[in-house]
Parts: sequence; structure tokens; C-alpha cells
Amino acid sequence: MGSTISEKILAAHAQRQSVKAGDVVVCDVDFAMVTDTRATNSIKMINRIGSKQLQFANKTALVLDHYSPPPNLEAAQIHTEMRAFSQKEGTQLYDIGDGICHQVLPEGGHLTSGNLIVGTDTHSTTYGAFNAFGTGIEGTDVSAVMTTGKLWFRVPETVHVKLNNVLQPGVWAKDITLYMLGKFGAEGLNYKAIEYAGDAVSAMDIDDRMTLCNHAAELGAKAAILEADQKTIDWLKTHGAQTPKPVFADADAVYAQSLDIDASQLAPQVARKHEVDDIVAAHEVVKQRIQFALIGTCTNGRLDDIRQAAAILKGKKLASGVRMIVTPASRQIYLAALREGLIEILTMAGASFESAGCGTCVGITNHLVPGDGDTIISTANRNFKGRLSNPDADIWLGSAATVAASALTGFITDPRTVNGGQWRALS
Repeated sequence: MGSTISEKILAAHAQRQSVKAGDVVVCDVDFAMVTDTRATNSIKMINRIGSKQLQFANKTALVLDHYSPPPNLEAAQIHTEMRAFSQKEGTQLYDIGDGICHQVLPEGGHLTSGNLIVGTDTHSTTYGAFNAFGTGIEGTDVSAVMTTGKLWFRVPETVHVKLNNVLQPGVWAKDITLYMLGKFGAEGLNYKAIEYAGDAVSAMDIDDRMTLCNHAAELGAKAAILEADQKTIDWLKTHGAQTPKPVFADADAVYAQSLDIDASQLAPQVARKHEVDDIVAAHEVVKQRIQFALIGTCTNGRLDDIRQAAAILKGKKLASGVRMIVTPASRQIYLAALREGLIEILTMAGASFESAGCGTCVGITNHLVPGDGDTIISTANRNFKGRLSNPDADIWLGSAATVAASALTGFITDPRTVNGGQWRALS
């Protein structure tokens, strides 16, 4: 009986020939990440353990991205504590404005194909875009990893999703993830690993592949993972990663479920009504007015997302009464967008830029606070009621192209209906 990609990676890190779904194993971890939202618990637990030397510190990154910039004294003190801890123990440190954890880890060359990566954020599933097993854990779990380099896992069942054909221009990985949420529901694949394959995945650039894996967290997935191909290997080499060790599923691997989706038939999707799984096609809600647009977050703050928006808004202005904020996922993405002239295009259209970080997405920094009755369309991964500090405002989710098209017209808009909305990334 064959094995899935996830089973192979966990088996290798447990020094076992094979594992199957349901097995509990203790694995060697390749790299760990701690955000500022969980760092205090991690540091407290490490101090309680009393380890004199953290052998895994140099394979751990502390990332100051959620309280970025710190909105209050308590957050600032957490950052001070993290900097001091990093200097003392020798961890990697990404400071305010460096970027979102899920972007700076691959950019920094901290992971490669075949790795096992853990982080204190549910969207650590993002690392599956590089054929790594990435998953979210708690701050106290990271304390164990930093002390021993190991952590226990229950091997998840795997759901195989084959995305046949290719996406239409103007339709993106974000639309696939929203479609999946509409099909399975939030938490509908709880503790499952998702293995994405097919022509549509092969055609995607790395930016879109990261979106595909990132959004698996809303499905409740333990991990989401893709096969490695030449695009993967080239990207990792460019970013200084260790030599990839690609892992492929066996032909006779056992899956909990297999699903075929014709990607060419998908239209741009949106999530509405404060529910990540209340999904409709964008063209079904074209009369829905919006007042605020957000492009960014760990889901869709990459260079191709900013390019999507610039293709639509170049030489144009936001609709009257619409505000737009853009938060690049990292400092490097911001600089790349600056070199391409994308920052100027969007600024001239009426958008404003925030420094790279998570604070705008989760409402921590209060830099995007809508008024009562306002409707926001966002590329974020969640639209929970009150997420942006006002429970009397509505949040919708869509791709960067859908957000930009909607900001242009003032209404939820299928990006394929506006000039520039069918821009396509170069493979």
C-alpha cells in the first residue's frame, strides 16, 4: 500500500519506513516560527523548562508582524522582549516592516521541498506550496521544538484534489480556495491534509500556489501540499534555500477522498455575510456597493496580487467614496513593486500603502476601521463579524483582481468585465 506526500514527509522525519493516517509519531522539525501573538507564552514556557541552551534556536524565527507597528504599550513591550530573547538565544529575527511570517520564511531560504515546518499561526499551511509539510501549532508547542527540535504529530488523512485544465484569465487561486470553502464549508476538512494536483496547479506561478495552500486553514486542514516542479526548484534556489528533496505520492496512495474540479469552469468568487463559506460568484452580486477595499495579507499580498490590481487601475481612479489600502506581504515585495512602478500606479489611482505586516488584516493596528454600514471587500482569509473593529460593517472576500475591479466601479465586480481584469501572470 502506497503513501501520500504528507505520510512520506512525516515518516522520514520520524525515522520510520512508513506511517499511515491515525499513527502518532514524534518527528524532527526542520524549522520553527513564532509570531508576536504567541511569543510571550513561548518564552514563559522556555523559562519554566529551564533549558540552559536552546539547541534549535538558530532554526527558529521570531517574527514581529501582527502587532506591526505596535498599537499600544503592551504590544511594544512584547516586541522588546522578543528582540532581547532573540539576541540572547541566537534565533532569526524579522522586525517590524520586514513582512508577514509566511512570506519571510520562504523568502529567507528557511525551508525547502521535503521539509517539516511548524509555526504559531494557522496559515503555516502556506509552506506546502514548496512541497513541504507546514502546519500551525501553539506557542507552548514551539517551546518544546526550540528545546528538543522535536514535536509529536497525528498523521492526517489526505484528500486529493485534482484541478483539471487551467484557470481563465482573471480567475485566480483565491477563487479556487473560495470555491472549496463553498463546497466543504469552514472546517469541512478538519485535520485533513489536502494534496492539490493537476494542470491548473502546474500552470500557476509560486505566488498563486502560496495562496492555494494558505487558505486551506479556513477549511480546517492540517496541511496543504503540492508536488515540486521546476518552478518550485528554481524559486527555492533563487531564495537561497537548501537543496530541495522533492516528495511525490505513490500511485497506489490511499486517500480519504478524491475530487476532480474543472478549473476552466470557475468564475471569480466572493465570500459574504461574515461567513468564509457563504460563497457566490462575483457576477451574482454586482449591485452590492462597497466603501473600502483591502489588498494584502498573508493570503494575497504578493507581487502578482499587486500586479493584478495595477493592471486594472492603471491610469484610472477609485470610484467616488471608495478607499483602498494595500499591504505588501514583505519589504522585498514592496521594493519589487516599487521597481516595477506598481506603487505609483496604485497611489495615483487613490490607494494608500501600509508597511508589510498583519495588523491591518486582523484589525490590531486599527489602520482600517470602517464606519457603520460600510462594506469592505478584502483579499484577507477571514471576514468574521467585527474583525476590523466594527461589527456594524460588512466584510466580503475576493481575489486581488476582484477587489481592484470593485474599487474601480464602487460595486462588487467580476474583474473579467473591466479593462485589465484579464491580466495573467507569466508562467
